[in-house]
Amino acid sequence: MRHLTLSVALAVAALAAASPSIAAPLSLEEATQRLQRDTPALMAVARVPGLAIALVADNRLAWHGTFGLANSATGAPVTQETVFEAASLSKPVFAFAVLQLVDAGVLELDTPLARYLPGGYDVGDKPRLAQVTARHVLSHRTGFPNWRPKGAPLMVHFTPGERFSYSGEGFVYLARAVERLTGESTEHTVKRLVFEPLGMLQSTFLWQDSHEEDKAFGHDARGEPRGQARPTWANPAAGLTTTAPDYARFLVAMMNGERLKPDTAAQLLRAQVRVGPFTSSIGRPSIPLSDEVSWGLGVGLQEREGDEVFWHWGDNGNSKAFAWVSRTQRRGLVFFANSVHGMAIAGELVALALGDGRQPALDWLNYRR
Repeated sequence: MRHLTLSVALAVAALAAASPSIAAPLSLEEATQRLQRDTPALMAVARVPGLAIALVADNRLAWHGTFGLANSATGAPVTQETVFEAASLSKPVFAFAVLQLVDAGVLELDTPLARYLPGGYDVGDKPRLAQVTARHVLSHRTGFPNWRPKGAPLMVHFTPGERFSYSGEGFVYLARAVERLTGESTEHTVKRLVFEPLGMLQSTFLWQDSHEEDKAFGHDARGEPRGQARPTWANPAAGLTTTAPDYARFLVAMMNGERLKPDTAAQLLRAQVRVGPFTSSIGRPSIPLSDEVSWGLGVGLQEREGDEVFWHWGDNGNSKAFAWVSRTQRRGLVFFANSVHGMAIAGELVALALGDGRQPALDWLNYRR
């Protein structure tokens, strides 16, 4: 087994070395064949029990595949019906719904959210909280930490709009404002504006009875299954459960600007802020900014040598997810992995699908590969 693992690892290293630095055009057939052939070897090296992946091309879901086990203890395989934790891939979906509400005049991107929540929000810095807008939330410029320390109040660490600092809690704050404005739950709003119109029939923010049988188990560093997350409230930052084909349909809608006014769709994929070298800039006010990686309204952006990409990653510990779409090639992928090691093969999967060997956004995330 040791020699097999070493040979696979050498093959993967050769693949990475051979990948071009600039995206090379691949036929859809070639990309599909490469993924079908090499994904199991990548999973073996990274110790990823199960994975589901989908390709988008030519404005459609072009291919999807499943690999490995949904539960390594029972041997249950990943199937077309298996749903996964999307983790932070939840954020672009919620952002897409919010922007539709902006188009409908329900809220404004640059109006302080405090005006929509007269009852307030549990934050220790009320004056700066009063400056936070939906645009700040969607571009991660609220000044909030990712999540408040347990048992401590939420703080605003710098003037909203000043710089990028990734925050899941900002999305929860925005969801509270949206719920008050619409009079409906986050689950109902997203179902009405995203899931149903796009045919995402296996997507939800809440635990379903069917998940007992069809939801993948997260796996720890030893490959042991650690259960299924069972959300009882719709967390817009990290609570989505979905499939690779469902999320691929969403990526197509994003790429095409569906269900949004042209200017809103353009703003979604327009750089709002450049990122520094860390996902959090709290305590790091003076930092160099990337020339290639920025943030739009709910998604990360990468511009490199003429190739424009929108992307996002998801990390719920023992479940990982990644979405990557080249607007230039009009092609992308999404994958879900039920392992703490899932992000280790993101770069290789992108290279297989798009022929792209260097991704500054993945370098910025700094996961071990």
